Amino acid sequence: MPSSSLRQSLRRLWGQDKFSYSVRVTIALTGSMAWCWYQNEMSLLIPLFLGIIASALAETDDGWRGRLTALLVTLVCFAIAALSVELLFPYPWLFAVALALSAFSLTMLGALGERYGAIASATLILAVYTMIAVDQRGGQLTDFWHEPLLLVAGATWYGLLSVLWQALFSNQPVQQSLARLFFELGKYLKLKANLFEPVRHLDLEARRLELAQQNGKVVAALNVAKEIILHRVGNTQPNSKVSRYLKLYFLAQDIHERVSASHYPYNALAETFFHSDVMFRCQRLLRQQGSACQRLAHSIRLRQPFEYETHFAETLEDLHASLDFLRAQNNPAWRGLLRSLRALAANLATLERLLAAASNPEALADATDSSLLDRSPRTFKDVWKRLRTQLTPTSLLFRHALRLPLALSIGYGMVHLIHPSQGYWILLTTLFVCQPNYGATRRKLVQRIFGTAIGLTVGWALFDLFPSPLVQSMFAVVAGVVFFVNRTTRYTLATAAITLMVLFCFNQIGDGYGLFLPRLFDTLVGSLIAILAVFLFLPDWQGRRLNKVLANTLTCASAYLRQIMQQYAHGKRDDLAYRLARRNAHNADAALSTTLANMLMEPGHFRKEADVGFRFLVLSHTLLSYLSGLGAHRETALPAEVHEQLIDGAGLALANSLEEIASGLEARTPVAIHSDAEDALASALEQMPEELDEHQRLVQTQLALICRQLGPLRTLAGHLIKQVGPAEAAQG
Repeated sequence: MPSSSLRQSLRRLWGQDKFSYSVRVTIALTGSMAWCWYQNEMSLLIPLFLGIIASALAETDDGWRGRLTALLVTLVCFAIAALSVELLFPYPWLFAVALALSAFSLTMLGALGERYGAIASATLILAVYTMIAVDQRGGQLTDFWHEPLLLVAGATWYGLLSVLWQALFSNQPVQQSLARLFFELGKYLKLKANLFEPVRHLDLEARRLELAQQNGKVVAALNVAKEIILHRVGNTQPNSKVSRYLKLYFLAQDIHERVSASHYPYNALAETFFHSDVMFRCQRLLRQQGSACQRLAHSIRLRQPFEYETHFAETLEDLHASLDFLRAQNNPAWRGLLRSLRALAANLATLERLLAAASNPEALADATDSSLLDRSPRTFKDVWKRLRTQLTPTSLLFRHALRLPLALSIGYGMVHLIHPSQGYWILLTTLFVCQPNYGATRRKLVQRIFGTAIGLTVGWALFDLFPSPLVQSMFAVVAGVVFFVNRTTRYTLATAAITLMVLFCFNQIGDGYGLFLPRLFDTLVGSLIAILAVFLFLPDWQGRRLNKVLANTLTCASAYLRQIMQQYAHGKRDDLAYRLARRNAHNADAALSTTLANMLMEPGHFRKEADVGFRFLVLSHTLLSYLSGLGAHRETALPAEVHEQLIDGAGLALANSLEEIASGLEARTPVAIHSDAEDALASALEQMPEELDEHQRLVQTQLALICRQLGPLRTLAGHLIKQVGPAEAAQG
């Protein structure tokens, strides 16, 4: 029994996202520390550690061949950067120009994708590490190859560990990304269940807002899982294991579309069926399915079989029994809402089948189109096209690429102006704190300062409590691992850990106490430079571009609607064009949520339209829910005679209306607040003769719900455009 419990604990530990990362870092840091102790050359420790850190920061997910290629590119970039710093260090003016140009060029490489952005960012960090190392020896140009060699050696050591690990455990990141995806889907299902609270006058807007924000997390998890699987598949036929994961990914996409769907006005349902148990039964089934999604996530993470509980079918039968009872009342006022509830029940039944299929994904039929869109550039022409589209003042990346060199140049000037001890930590702090927008920079600034203060305080105590160099070296390794495990989720803790690591490493070769005040001073100065640069130079205030983000949301919704209508016209097919339109619509919805979160971090004047933005987010997510409901029933066969009325008529008109509102928002031109044509279309769609086909009723109901969203969207768009004056619009 104890051995079984131990195996289960180890399996859970192995399934954690950060475990493999922490093992690689531990081996790399411990190995370097042990080698320095064995050689009695502790002076080599700092550059080796810094090289390991830079290499780990440059790491992105890939197959072992892709990771080996990325490692070679990374090492070449590191070597060039380190040697350039060494050779130009004695010439301050030439050094400042080279620093600014390299910072601009490397930042712009982020336009080519995450992999190139990570390598570019790590190269800049390693360049600053080299400055720190050169400054430690007084800036003398002796043995200029020594520090670069050690830094690149540390980077190579970690990189080889990473490639070897990827070759041995290639599918582990896929399992972890899918587990995270299904966990977020389960949370989304449970939040969706809260909308069915059988309470009158429920604050649905707050719950819809929470749902929209969670949808952003689901979309992010979908995107990460897609990229990780794509790195394993590429243009080749996937092996059996990857094929299983690919089927689970497509299954998650189907579940997401189903769970995003809405067929009903929630307040009307709660008001009408307040004395019935039907709302409670819908809520209960959704919560059970959410729990099932999270149990599936747990099974994938631990590589254990997933067993879908059969009693869920009984819950679905109870829901159908409640619906049959309500239908037997033959109340004419309930007919429309009962149709919505029947559509909901059908959707929940499909969700039931999808979750049951997850217990044996190998039995699922191969997708008719299993291709994944690879956005990475393939040729130099693609590279130039990507870069050229970003070389404009309206590009956020271009603004950041201009702002960061300015901030680093000011930091470099401060080092020479006041000659602070250990002054190059100013540049490192500026590099880490300066983010593409004010909100993210402000958040990093607070976390960096507090983390540094905590690290220095803890370091002071540990220096007195554990004076032994061997114990302090162990603390340095542990602190380095803690930094990497927490750097993306708990940056304050990560900063405290890296501060401790630096203190203990420097104490191995000199007086670590001498770093306390300089480190704190440099952090404060570097953070101040970063926040002032973002605040004063080409600031990317989210409120000034809110109109463009809203316009993009509606444009993507329109493209999604057009793809859905094509599916109804020509038959259901989960091809790349449809999946791309669906993903773009959800990505735009998630981007709006992120923009509004960053907007709340900005000064009061620049977030005066935040309330409008959040109301728009609720409306746009509701619109996306109705579109998902329409897309979820694409297998519905419509009579040929209604194609012109619903597909070429109503569907096309709604897509055009969404694009019209989007165009007005994009150009900040007046948008009509009211449309008689849309009111007439909604009324026509809501008037359904009794003899109408049930499938046609469903499609008409969804189109009517979409049409009723246009009025509130027009009102908010008109309000936003009216509130923004011409001068402010020009600045945006």
